[in-house]
Amino acid sequence: MDITYAKCGDYYIPNITLSDTTHYHIGKYGRMRRTFLKEHRPIQYSDLVLTERLFPHLAEIDEACHNRLEVMIPAMAEQEGVTAALKRTDQMEWVRRMNSIKARAEEVILAELVYSD
Repeated sequence: MDITYAKCGDYYIPNITLSDTTHYHIGKYGRMRRTFLKEHRPIQYSDLVLTERLFPHLAEIDEACHNRLEVMIPAMAEQEGVTAALKRTDQMEWVRRMNSIKARAEEVILAELVYSD
């Protein structure tokens, strides 16, 4: 194995580069997953870092969470009768109910996707 070094002052530092240089979009849920892995699953986190699969994993979790939210929120709103008619007649009630729906949907997603093994 040929390793090259770069001299920085009095030290020689190995020239190490990543094989995957793709830019991944890691949003809120990806960052939450990274924190969970780092704090509660350090061996899995280290394995993902060393095999260069951490960022694709985080991007996949983030995208899955957003896709799931896009499906769950309208379904829950329809099931609970939160409609455009309610929005026209009582905006504050509509906002209260939608915030409640979003919080509950997010709780489910966090439990199933972010904080699971």
